[in-house]
Parts: sequence; C-alpha cells; structure tokens
Amino acid sequence: MASATNILITNAHIFTSDPQNPYAEALAIQDNRIVWVGNQADAEGWLTPETRQIDGQGKTLLPGFIDAHFHLLWGCFWLGNAQLREVANQDGLRNVLLEYAKTNKTTSWVVGRGIKYGIVSTRQELDAIFSDRPVYVGAYDGHTGWANTKALQMAGILDQDKDIGPNGIIVRNEAGIATGELREEDAMNAILNLMPEPDEARRRELLQLGMRQITAAGVTSLHNMNGDMREMLTYAAVEDAGEMLLRVYVPLWVKPEMDESALAEAVQMAQIQGDYARGGAAKFFMDGVWESYTALNLAPYADDPEAQADGIWSLERFTQMAAACDRLGLQIFVHCCGDGAVRRTLDGYEALQRINGKRDSRHRVEHIEVIHPDDLPRFKELGVIASMQPIHAPLSVDTEDIWMDRTGPQRWPYAFAWRTIKDAGAEMAFGTDWAVAPFEPMLNLHAALTRQPYTPEQADQRLTLEELLIGYTRDAAYAEFQEHEKGQIKPGYLADLVLLSEDIFQIPPEELDKVEPLMTMVNGKIVYEA
Repeated sequence: MASATNILITNAHIFTSDPQNPYAEALAIQDNRIVWVGNQADAEGWLTPETRQIDGQGKTLLPGFIDAHFHLLWGCFWLGNAQLREVANQDGLRNVLLEYAKTNKTTSWVVGRGIKYGIVSTRQELDAIFSDRPVYVGAYDGHTGWANTKALQMAGILDQDKDIGPNGIIVRNEAGIATGELREEDAMNAILNLMPEPDEARRRELLQLGMRQITAAGVTSLHNMNGDMREMLTYAAVEDAGEMLLRVYVPLWVKPEMDESALAEAVQMAQIQGDYARGGAAKFFMDGVWESYTALNLAPYADDPEAQADGIWSLERFTQMAAACDRLGLQIFVHCCGDGAVRRTLDGYEALQRINGKRDSRHRVEHIEVIHPDDLPRFKELGVIASMQPIHAPLSVDTEDIWMDRTGPQRWPYAFAWRTIKDAGAEMAFGTDWAVAPFEPMLNLHAALTRQPYTPEQADQRLTLEELLIGYTRDAAYAEFQEHEKGQIKPGYLADLVLLSEDIFQIPPEELDKVEPLMTMVNGKIVYEA
C-alpha cells in the first residue's frame, strides 16, 4: 500500500462528510483519488521516500467546497469592470468610476458592477460623473441596472418605446422619459448588447483570473446557473489545454422565447462529460428579485401593494418546456425568489411527473427567499432539491436592506427558512450565487451561523456547522448526481480538498469570516497554497 501514495496529509482534524466515518486524522492520495483515510497512528504505513507529506497542524481539512449556485463566466467578465460592491454612496461611486475610466482609456464605455440598491437611481446622477461617455452600472444581484443619458440615447430608449421583450421594465417618468433604471434581462440588454463582447482570448484570461481567486477560497466545484454551448466550449477548451482549476456543471439557460427544438443544444452540452466541465441540465428563471419588484408573490408587496409581478413563465408554458427537458433526461434548476414562484415551479414539477412519470430527476428550486408553509412538504413528496444561499439573508431585522421593506414582517417567519425546510424533509444544497454575493465559503458559513430571528417569536432558522458543511459538500454533490465521485473524504473519491487556517469546530461562529484556506487541491493537484 505504501508504494501507491503521492501525498500524505497527517495531523489534521478531518471532517469527511462520510456518514459512516465522519472524522479522521490523516489521508493518502494516489494520482487524483483518495486511497486511504484513517488515524494518525496508521499514517506512517503510507509514507515512502517519494511521498509528499503535508502536516495539517491540527487544522480542519474538508472535502472541497461545492458551490451549488454560481455564475462563473458571467462573474469573471465582471472582474474586468469597475468593482462597486464596497461603494457606500455617490461620492464613492464617482471615485471608482473615474479611476476605472482613467485606467481603461481604450474603451468608450464606463461600466461598473456590484452596486447596492439605493445609491444611484437616475440617469442624471450618472450624467454628473460622465455625460460624454456611455455609463452603465449594474446592481449586485444582476437584476437591475442604471444607465446615463448617453447610453439610453445610443440604445434608442430614452424617450421612445422600443420592443425589448417580456422580461424587462424600462422605468419612465410621467412624461415617458426613461429615468435610467432598467429592471431585468430584456431591459438591461438594450444597453448591454451595445457593448463589445470580449474575444475568446479575453474570455479565457478573465476566466483564469476568476478561477485563481475562487480556488484560493477553497471552492473546487460549482454548479453554473446560466450557460449555453459557447460557454461550455470555452470551459472544454480550457480543460483540453490543461488549464481548468475547478469543476463546473453547465446548464442551458432556457428562455421563454425558445421552443422545444432549442433544447437540442442542452442535449449536445450533456454529451460533454469531462473531468472538469460537464453538461446535463437546464436553467429557468421563474421570476426576478424582491428588490426590483419582480419577484412573483402570492400576496402584494409590503411597501407597495400596487406592485405585483406576473412571473417570467406561465404555469402552462413552464410545464410544457420543463416536461420536454425531463423527457430528454435533463436536470432542471429554477430561480425562484418569491413564494409565488416557488409554488408555480412545484406545481410544474408535479405536473411533469404526471406527464412523464416519476424518476430520479433531482430537479431543483433555487433561492427560495420566501416560501408559503403549505408548500413545505412538497419538496420531499416530489423529490425536489432546495438549493439555497445563506449569505443572501439579512443577518438581523436592523440590517439596512430594502429586502426587509419589500417583504414585510408577515413573510419573515418563512424567509430564508433553512431549518424549517430541512425539518420538512427536503434535500438541501448550499452556494453563494456569485457574482451576486461573495464566493468565499467561510463568509457564507459565517452568515448562516450568526443570523438572528427577525422577530422574537420567529423560529431560529440556523443550521449546525456540520449540517452546513454537508450541504456544501456531500449534498451538493448529490444535487449534481456526483455523490459517488466527490463531496466526501473517502477511499475511491476524487482528491478535491481544502485545508483551513483554523480548526473551525473549536472557534466561535462569529470568527468564521476570518478563516482562510491554507491549501486547495483539485483532482489531486494543489491549485492554491498560502
């Protein structure tokens, strides 16, 4: 057995996510697979002169984090824009955009991404920074953008109607002039489609930049939440060149204007089953987000009873396309922020089981920011996975977040209801939704373990650290039909691992956001080392 070892990790506090053997102290790796997991006392038998021995120093070693909700290439493209996540006011926005324009003189556009709601609201505010260059600023969630007058004029939407498609709102004043605010994809695309796309070399450059940052945070696999064949081929080409640093599961983004023939692209994507890039899924957006009044709800918004979204897909149309995906053997992911979107999606899943019969489909509902209690048992009944992002939840009622105003206290007991949904028997998987939220898993865990009930009578929705880690590893692997390959530290499994800077089982939850990876390994190769 000793001759079959490339790497031996010893003296670690290993959380394996293996229900039969949850903790260990050492492991051995040969090529890209784990070959042994056990106690420190037995580790020497796996040591040879050629073996690299890594001392875990009593720190936590985990299966690599599997982020179950991610936008990889889209997020990497954002890295080429002005970064606005830390901007707190209009002065800060001005400074960041001016600096970006100073260092990006060869592009006519000034583009920023990641801004919080409430900082910018009109084209005039952006005109005050730049009036001679087109400006576009995107919200952190990717569902709202703001453009200056120059950009609106270039798009032909400043003072005239234009057919932009059903999933979009150009906000206008009483005189019919665009205010600068653009809600949802079709409206934002009126501007975004004017911008030159990065060529293939730039796409790959930005992908490499993003992957280096992501693996340095301990993420080894992710489930992409938008995609097409072009994006899939980018990953496949990078894999063929031996340059992929993490694993990515890529769906076809199914849009309302598509018909069933368009799903042939998803089938072609499913035929790509590389070690790093693979297809086999379809992604739908059932609604938008609370912040822009585009979430589909069962009752009116708390702060504006007149605002009510219709949803992106009708139940009948969604059922038709979802059933077609299901017949092709595709797994389905559906974005649902409002409780109405959750119900409509579950209704659709129930209908397609009647149409096609029940199988091990592992279809999913993504986000579930609010759920109606009547829909809680349906996840278990239908075999549907709840894919959630703890970092999206406001940490307390005192958080300055317009999400709290939009939803209102009547919805808070079933908002980001992780414990309630899990106790109802749902399979769960966790992620971050980067670039909507930071991709660092430790920030996600910190948010999940430190969130407080929004009212004194509300149930505590926190899960245990062990439950969260399992949802981020073993159960996330199950959510992509890879539970026999990864997500556990177990003989025969892929050597996707992360060694942390602390024993996270021995520190207060409040300190988790300070923990960093010391090493990340993907496919038996160290891709990051502090």
